Amino acid sequence: MSERWSTLVVSPCPRLEGEVQVPGDKSISHRAVMLAALARGTSRVRGFLYGGDCEATLAAISALGLEVERPAPDDVILHSPGPEGWQEPPDVVDCANSGTTMRLLTGLLSGPPLTSVLTGSAQLRRRPMKRVTQPLRQMGACILGRRDGQYAPLAIRGGALRGITYELPVASAQVKSALILAGLFADSPTTIREPGPARDHTERMLCGLGAPISVKGHTITVHPLTTPLPPFDWTVPGDMSSAAFLMVAALLVLRGEVIIRNVGVNPTRTGLLDVLRRMGGHIELVNAREVGGEPVADLVVRPSPLRAVSVQGGTVVRMIDEFPVFAVAATQAQGRTEVRDAQELRVKETDRIAAVVRELHKMGAHIQELPDGFVVEGPCSLYGARVSSHGDHRLAMALAVAGLIASGTTEITDAGCIVDSYPTFVETLLHLGASLDMV
Repeated sequence: MSERWSTLVVSPCPRLEGEVQVPGDKSISHRAVMLAALARGTSRVRGFLYGGDCEATLAAISALGLEVERPAPDDVILHSPGPEGWQEPPDVVDCANSGTTMRLLTGLLSGPPLTSVLTGSAQLRRRPMKRVTQPLRQMGACILGRRDGQYAPLAIRGGALRGITYELPVASAQVKSALILAGLFADSPTTIREPGPARDHTERMLCGLGAPISVKGHTITVHPLTTPLPPFDWTVPGDMSSAAFLMVAALLVLRGEVIIRNVGVNPTRTGLLDVLRRMGGHIELVNAREVGGEPVADLVVRPSPLRAVSVQGGTVVRMIDEFPVFAVAATQAQGRTEVRDAQELRVKETDRIAAVVRELHKMGAHIQELPDGFVVEGPCSLYGARVSSHGDHRLAMALAVAGLIASGTTEITDAGCIVDSYPTFVETLLHLGASLDMV
């Protein structure tokens, strides 16, 4: 990925104008491939995100013996025999830098009687996995890992799972999805209770396929899968987490209008959208509709003066991936913006709280680190600096947005990681009128 280019140079941009479409939703792309493996027959996923993270999931699924075709730049066709026809992976499965791949696969591969080993980048091997391995062990899964399953590599011997009732300590779509996938193979129903809302793509997609799953409030019950899922032909909506960078950029530049087409607006994913509108941001949703069980709309964004807000509680979960770029928006808001209850950011691709504070400090932001969030005093006059992504794709793109409104040139090192989730990010900004250079 980063061999293509390593440093992104960003110049100030007074105007962004045009219509764009962001790549397919990363969360849905991961899940669509895994559900295609659970089906018997040929499934097609249109709008699939061919980024580093989803490529890791696709490679892992193909290691189970599925045939994969790529008929178009954003399409994938998978031919699956159903779970009973899966083969043991012939080698260690590399999850690259993708926490979603590793956590969801740990649940999926705990079901069938196969042995597999999951590993990944040095960064991924530092991320906590016991939140997934512990409840899966309660279901009877045999999972070994460093520090009693706290860290990868993970060795999984699947089969003989039993249904359990499990209360999630914190709302987590990845843990919930891992348990749902494992529950499809259990000998009795599995019930998962959430403390609050988290992404519900897995439940929506399984319901759409007629799987034995029910959702009542924050309680999900999944019954054993007696026959493979039916094959499907789905279109993935645009990723709200990718659209976030364009939304903030379009709000902060001096002039212009940006229209982002076909964005998924699932209410479990629109925390940042809601907060930006509460700050005074002009973001209009038009052409609302439903695609494959997911709500979709076009976003019209115009430059807007912002005012400070407080973000905490359930809203944090609904915008957990967007805090790096939200911090950039907060630097331009009038007043004191405070983020609390976001300690989960400490265990993302990097410690996002520490990294965001450190790098925005270099650009002149008045930002202070808290144990579970940060405080920003705004508005701040940002200036160009040499900053680092810390290998975090979302931090790299957030710093690029900051560079658009800073005085002078901003250089972002280790920026090739952007392709993990948004391979066309630079091209999209260039199309809207930004000045960027990859070196």
